[in-house]
Formats: sequence, structure tokens, C-alpha cells
Amino acid sequence: MRMPLKLADLLAGLSRLADLGFGLQSGESLRAAALAASLGRSLDLDDDEVRSGLYTALLLHVGCVGYAHETARLFGDEFALNVAAEQTNLADPRDLVATLVPALTRGRPLRERARLAATALIRGKGFGQAFDTAKCEVGRDAARRLGLSEEVQRSVYHSSEWWNGGGAPRGLSGEDIPVGARLALLASIAVLLDTLGGAEAAGHAIRRRSGGMVDPRMADHFAARASDLLGALHAGDPYDHVVHAEPQPAAMVLGSQLLGVAAVFGDLADLKTPYTYGHSRGVAALSRDAGQHLGLDTDASEELEVAGLLHDVGRVAVSNVVWEKPGALSAHEWEQVRLHAYHSERILAGSQGLAPLARLVGMHHEHCDGSGYHRGCTSADLSLQATVLAAADAYQAMTQPRPHRPALAPEQAEHCLLDDASSGLRDADAVDAVLAAAGHEAVVERQRPAGLTDREVGVLALVAEGCSNAQVAQRLVISRRTAEYHVQQIYRKIGVSSRAAAAMFAMEHRLLDRQDQ
Repeated sequence: MRMPLKLADLLAGLSRLADLGFGLQSGESLRAAALAASLGRSLDLDDDEVRSGLYTALLLHVGCVGYAHETARLFGDEFALNVAAEQTNLADPRDLVATLVPALTRGRPLRERARLAATALIRGKGFGQAFDTAKCEVGRDAARRLGLSEEVQRSVYHSSEWWNGGGAPRGLSGEDIPVGARLALLASIAVLLDTLGGAEAAGHAIRRRSGGMVDPRMADHFAARASDLLGALHAGDPYDHVVHAEPQPAAMVLGSQLLGVAAVFGDLADLKTPYTYGHSRGVAALSRDAGQHLGLDTDASEELEVAGLLHDVGRVAVSNVVWEKPGALSAHEWEQVRLHAYHSERILAGSQGLAPLARLVGMHHEHCDGSGYHRGCTSADLSLQATVLAAADAYQAMTQPRPHRPALAPEQAEHCLLDDASSGLRDADAVDAVLAAAGHEAVVERQRPAGLTDREVGVLALVAEGCSNAQVAQRLVISRRTAEYHVQQIYRKIGVSSRAAAAMFAMEHRLLDRQDQ
């Protein structure tokens, strides 16, 4: 976590948030970024222009979550509209009827199809400008907070401008549009059409947009080489293409800057719906403070804070129609919700620098009794960090309003967590620590022989298993010093000084029976 990381590596993984939040298949932004870089080099652009195209393509869709709430309210599933618009030559009114409306209304009931078609045709232009303005402003802010150059920030901000001046947010035209923005827009369209219909379809689509949405010189150059440029993307991993395509010197992120990067993407995830604003920051702060309360070392506490910021990035893969539903969810909708933890894990796994945190992030809805998701883990599978993250997420969520309920008072959330701990749903030590971090003084009431805490029972089980202090520390993700302290306290409480006697005590009191812990 303290080693410098390539910014391209972090964004390559987190660009999956942009894909899923827009409704694209995972990896589309990676392929678009690689194509933007290779197209830029083919056009003999300089390194700064190639770099700008690459980073703009990676960030092209990150701001789309900023208008997901409004899109879902007007059109229903926001992903259907986003992908339909991406396939459409928006500069040609005829293509709105020929492409956008059929793609948007496909599979809908007749009355709904009529409503959506009328809405798209009557309100589409104004809606599109508002959507693109929000997207570009959010994207520019993300680029600034990520420490990217002013040129990249400007390119991201103008990434929805059209060559003919009909785009947004400023209606720039021709050469006034930054080169990086022109590269990224063309690459994004080409990659999607390649996915849907192959290189020939992509080349044809770019030709149709030449002089309208896209730079005619770039369009002609790409169309003549579409098969070669796109074919190269299919050879190998798009992640490798991106991290090797960045001109030198590569942008780096120091360990101390990782929290800032994570905060950007946590905020983007929370931007998905007004009900979750600030959620990830709250979870991160609670997790960090709870970890310190439990004696976790600095690195482990920092990992918890980063995991708290990123735990809900997979939320963007689920439509606002589901997240903002005021009533009970259907079985299908509930299954989508359960998958958001999986998507969070997979987004982090796409970055070498964040991959070590992927499994922890994916466990933020697991329960000690196996009733959680997405893996159905039990306490035997959960690290102390995982139980803290889950408790912090639960507390923070309960104290925020949701479409189906108002926010709970802190005292109500406290009682809910205490009940969960008493019933074995959550780790009692993690609950105590989270409540302490939130300003509560309550302690879970539970009976343990010799006054052992739940954490000490867990340590005792590992000692009985034959683990050394170092192995206990590794298994529980705590410092060796903390592990040694726990072992000394356990031996003192139960009146023994050997592992064998400790194991006998544990067996006598059935402390090795997972069902009783």
C-alpha cells in the first residue's frame, strides 16, 4: 500500500466503474483508451496529446453516474438509454428515429414504448445537453482531484463536444475542441460498435459521424485502418495495452495519495443516487477509527479506510430503478442488489495496486452466521477487517435515509447492531469498535468463560490450533505485538501458560465449536 503505483494501473481497474455505471460491458473504457493512444500515435500526435486521449477515454464515462437519478426518473432503466444513445449518430435527426428509439424501446410494453419514444423525440435534445453537462463537469472534477494535467481536465470537460458545434457543454467546434477529447470520443464510439458488430461496422459508424460528431481527419484515418487498429486490441489483455500505452514518464501515485484516489471513486459511487451521498466517506471514517480502537496497526487501519471508500463502487452496476424503488424489491431486483458486492470486488481486482483489497471489499455484506452475501461466508472465513467493514457499512446505511424508510436515529442503529451481535450475525468486537467510533459507549452483553472477549476466543482457537503469534497476527490481520498482547491476556485470564493447557480449556468450554462462537 505504501509503494508508488502507476496512476494508469489504478484507473485501468477503476475504469470498470465507468463501464458498469454507463451500462457497457466491463473493459470497454480500457479498450477505448488503448485505441485512443494507438490512433494518436498513428496520427503522429505528440506524447502529451496521446496521454490526454488515453486518460480522457479512461474517464469518459465516469461522470455519467451524476445524471443517473434524473435519467432513471425520465426513462426508467438508465443503462438502456445510455447504450442506445452511444449507438446513435446524435448529430443526425434521422438516426434518432432509426437507431435510438428502437434500441431504447426494445422489449417494452406497447404503451411504454410509445411514451419513451415521445419523450426521447420531444425532450431528447434538452435532456442530452443537461446529461452531457453534468457528465463533463463531474468528469473534469474527478480528473482534477486525481492530479491529472490541466490539458487532461480540459479534454475530459469537452469530451461530449461535436465537430460541428452541436455538442455540450460549451458548443465548441472544429479545432477548438481539445485533441484528447476528439480522440476519446471517436475511440469510445468505435469500440462499442466493434463490440456490437465488428471492425467493419465500427468503421462505417465513424464515417457516418465524420464532420458531425467526430473530427473528419481522425475519422478518415481511423476508417481506413479500422481492422488493424481494432484487431490489435483483441490480441492480449486490454489492461496490458493501457498500462504500456502511456507515454513516459508514467504518472505515479504515492502511497500517501492513494486515499485521495479512493475518495474520488467512492464519491462517484455515492453520486449514483441522492440517498447515498457521503456514505462511503462515512464508512471509511468509521472503519478506520474502529480498527484503531481494536489495536490494528497503521497499515491495517489505512487499508480499512481505503476499503471503506471503495466498498460500494459496484453499486453503479445496478439501475437506479432498483436503488430508488420505494417498495419491496422483487426476487430479480434483490438478486441485482446482492451482486453489487461482487462487482465491487471485480472492479478492484482489475488493478494490480488495489487487487489485495478486492476480497475484503467484496465481503462488506457478509455475516458471521453465513446469511450474508455474495459468498455466504461464516465467521471462520472473515478477517477482523472484514467484520469491521461490514459493521461500519451497516451502521452508516441505517443512519441515512433510503427510499423505503427514513434514517434511523443513532440510538436505533446502535440497538440494531447490538442485536445483530447478540444473535451471532455480527462479530461482537467489531460492533463494539464501530459503536465506539460512532460515539456510543455500549458494549455487547455476552457471557464467555473467564471473562474472555469474542476476539480473545478467536485468538484462543488459533493458539489451540498451533498458530504462533506471528501466524495469529497474519490470520487476524493485526500486528504481531497486538497478537502477543491478546495471547498474554488469554493465558492470564484462564490461568495457564502453555498451548496444550489452553487447548484443553477451549475444548472443555466448547470454544472450538464454531456454532457456539
